[in-house]
This record gives sequence, structure tokens and C-alpha cells, in this order.
Amino acid sequence: MNYFRTAMLLAAMTALFMFVGFLIGGTGGMMIALLFAGAMNLFSYWNSDKMVLRMHHAQQVDERQAPELVGMVRTMAQRANMPMPKVYVINNPQPNAFATGRNPENAAVAATTGLLNTLSKEEVAGVMAHELAHIKNHDTLIMTITATIAGAVSMLANFAFFFGGSRDNNNPLGFVGAILMMILAPLAASLVQMAISRTREYSADKMGAQICGNPLWLASALNKIAGGAARIPNPDAEHNPATAHMFIINPLSGERMDNLFSTHPNTENRIAALRNMASEAGMTASGFASQQQASRPNTGPSVPPSNAPKGPWGGEQPKRPKGPWG
Repeated sequence: MNYFRTAMLLAAMTALFMFVGFLIGGTGGMMIALLFAGAMNLFSYWNSDKMVLRMHHAQQVDERQAPELVGMVRTMAQRANMPMPKVYVINNPQPNAFATGRNPENAAVAATTGLLNTLSKEEVAGVMAHELAHIKNHDTLIMTITATIAGAVSMLANFAFFFGGSRDNNNPLGFVGAILMMILAPLAASLVQMAISRTREYSADKMGAQICGNPLWLASALNKIAGGAARIPNPDAEHNPATAHMFIINPLSGERMDNLFSTHPNTENRIAALRNMASEAGMTASGFASQQQASRPNTGPSVPPSNAPKGPWGGEQPKRPKGPWG
């Protein structure tokens, strides 16, 4: 059902884009708009992941720099039967994470230092599993396409304001219609984009819980991330709000309600769904607590130097120049 709903929303976004093009230039304008959207999507297909990672100053890490995190992602990727993505760390105190990439073979996951320093290993495993679910479901590509089309709709609507009111073109709405289109078309595109994002989050929560093996790990992580995101600002996200839908929890201030204008579902609703999933599987909160002590994901080999500085989870890491975790 989620895939069908996503397909319908994508069709609505494309139809809206072509409709705006038609109002500007008739059938010819509609075709030009379609070609323009195709060119933008092609550019985004090849470059969006690099652009997003650069916007948030993400630094790629390997097993020498972040052995536990990279080992954990590798374990989760093996469980999900998918290629190992690149792993990035963002030097930001707000706990959060996102995934990007055009397909599972060319993907990356990024976690903030705030997430690594705040969450337990089990909770980080739940978050990484959620992001891998986005990659496996091709959500990163879907969201890139919708963000690109939404931006193109806004550009066309602004174009219509300057040229759509002329008597010499094919716009049947005139100048007043051009003003309305400039206001309503971007709003409609944003609403569709947000609806797609929210649909994909629920699907990624469910698959992520299956990948990590315990829905309560992700539920606990969402609770902590939401609390941290509400208290700790994310300047890079505030400067690039178009990337907010990519994060596991909305990194922007002031958008916490589950309404049409939210890029993410209400966190409490997501947690409730995960707890119901755990309950159906016979897992309990006390069981989660005992699993935190007795059952930990395989995070790869540890690094044994005796005088090494402490890492983000309290483990020892090799001496090296100052890296993304400070």
C-alpha cells in the first residue's frame, strides 16, 4: 500500500509540474517543462549525494577512524542483503542521521557526532538499519526526484508571474491567475513532497526494525533523537531546509506536529507503531533492557592500544590526527 501511495503522489507531482507548464505556454510549454524536469532530475541523479554531504560538512570515515560505527553498518548491510554503503560522520551536536545516493550500489549513510555520543550501540544500530532501509527501498532516489520537481515547480511558478499574465501567451488565467499560481503551485508541490517523505519514513521504520532485529532499539533512538533535535539547533540544516526531509528526525526548529506542513510523521506515532510491532513479536520493554546487556550487534574488531583516546561510545580508538569526532 505504501508503494502504491508513493507512486500516486509522484504521479500527482509530475501532473502538477506539467499543468504549470501548460498554463504558461500551452502544450508547447508543457513539453518544455517536462524536458526541463528531466534535465534537472538527470543532474540530481548523479550529483545529489555529493551535494548533500558537502552541505552538511560530512567527512567519510573508515574502520581505522571509526571501527565500531563502520563495523556496525557492515553488519546491518549484511543482514539486509545489500552492498556496504560509504559511512560519513558530521561534526554536529544535534543527534541525527540520514542516507543518500542514487541506488544501493552508490549510497552513503551519515551520522552526527551528537547521535554517536548520545545513543547506545543498540539505538545506533536501529538508526543505521533505518537508513539502510531507505537505501534498500530506493527512497533516497525518490526523495531526490520529488525535491527536484518541487524546486522546478517553484521556478516555473515564478516564471509565470513575470510572463504568465501577458495577453500574447496561452495562459487562460491572466495576471490574477499568474499570481495565484505563483503562490499555490509551490505550496501544492511542497505538500506532495512532504506526504511522500512521511510515507517513506513509516516504511523505513518497519524495515529498519526488521534489519536490526528489535523494533524497540529504533523506538528508543527516535525518542532520544527527537528530544535532542528539539533542544539543539542544526545550523547547516537551517541554512539548507530543502534537505530536512532526508534526516531520520526533522532537524529544523518549529515543525513538530503531524500535519500537512511537516516533513516527518509525528515521532510519538512512529514510536507507537514500533512498540506495537515489538509487542506482536513478543518483545517487551524489560526484554529490551536485558538485551542491551546481553545481546549487542557485531561491530567488528576492537582496537587494543593501551593509551588510546576514548571514542564516541567509550571504546578505545587508535591515536591519529584530530578527526570528525574531535
